[in-house]
Amino acid sequence: MDVMIHFKEDGAKLCGFVEGEIDTFTASGLREELEAVKITKGIEIELDLSKVNYMDSTGLGIFVAFYKRAMREGGKVKLVGLSNRLQRLFEITGLSELMDIETDKKVELS
Repeated sequence: MDVMIHFKEDGAKLCGFVEGEIDTFTASGLREELEAVKITKGIEIELDLSKVNYMDSTGLGIFVAFYKRAMREGGKVKLVGLSNRLQRLFEITGLSELMDIETDKKVELS
């Protein structure tokens, strides 16, 4: 299964919805989509991962790289809607302490 991401802009906020499996084989598409995001000072980016049913360390690396780039360029990134499994993955790697994660919120794409 591939990974898909859709974005919706709302003023200074960018909402993204990620769906599918993020692994070594599908990660390049997600990486390209996130690298194409224009980050401006003060932008808030929320990425909803509620439809991500699998993610390995490759996926973690992609989100960390995106998070670091956003911070470096003056933006903010929040991951929302993580399943218990994904939340645990971020916790055991220590990334939940570094990144802004809200597990019970989902981005509305209309």
